[in-house]
Amino acid sequence: METKEMVCIVCPLGCKLQIEVISEAEEKYKVEGNKCSRGEVYGINELINPTRVLTSTIKIKNSHLSRLPVKTCGTVSKHLIGECMKEIDAVEIEAPVKAGDIIIENIVDTGVDIVASRSM
Repeated sequence: METKEMVCIVCPLGCKLQIEVISEAEEKYKVEGNKCSRGEVYGINELINPTRVLTSTIKIKNSHLSRLPVKTCGTVSKHLIGECMKEIDAVEIEAPVKAGDIIIENIVDTGVDIVASRSM
């Protein structure tokens, strides 16, 4: 049986989790070290399919700054971050833009949008 260790980042406690893979085929895992139920869910998800909120910048014309900060409105699988960055790097928009405006819809067919993080 395989055991992985990680620090939970769901809440400020930062629990040290130990996740034991009981049966990958049956998706059975044993999580120890968590002080709340969210830690168990986080640990299993991080082991099976780690996801991240992606932050970046894109080129913007007609603005006092040359780059617009953007982020995903949800999480993206960690293995798709490179593909997302290629798509983000290819985009150039024009001002004005408001915080929360959708810049790229459904990036890399993830169902997640890229939105502006600030108004410009």
